[in-house]
Amino acid sequence: MKELFIIRHAKSSWSNFQERDFDRPLNERGRVAAPEMGERLVKGGITPNAIVSSPAKRAITTARLIAGEFERQIQIIEEPKLYHASPLLLLDIVNGLPDKFEKVFLVGHNPGLTDFSEYLSDAQLGSLPTAAVVGIRFEIDSWSLVSGSTGDFFLFDYPKKVV
Repeated sequence: MKELFIIRHAKSSWSNFQERDFDRPLNERGRVAAPEMGERLVKGGITPNAIVSSPAKRAITTARLIAGEFERQIQIIEEPKLYHASPLLLLDIVNGLPDKFEKVFLVGHNPGLTDFSEYLSDAQLGSLPTAAVVGIRFEIDSWSLVSGSTGDFFLFDYPKKVV
């Protein structure tokens, strides 16, 4: 069995309009929300084998803040293709994950992540809020077998959700 946790980056700053989109940092709300979501995952007993993240500043910072909530060090893999990836490109990334990983966090951007979550599980989520986490379980042994409608949606959490 494989579990994929699709995570939209936390809230980013728009304070500097001269800054490239790729270089936008998290704003204060994002710097609070990312570790909060990491803490919720820890409390839920969810520990990844690895985190695969877009290298965009807001996404990799989100990944690092979430990883910092775990008792052990979590490997973070920067994947340039994740930056504003389409669902088909996201599928290609997931299909290429090492099978030794049972649980993977995938940190990236909308609208691709919302579309990808719905494609994998047939869940109707609407647009993922910033720092949202979607959990999808696959009854398979190899990431290469992940495809449309092959996953079972089991988690949807985000900072403003009452827990």
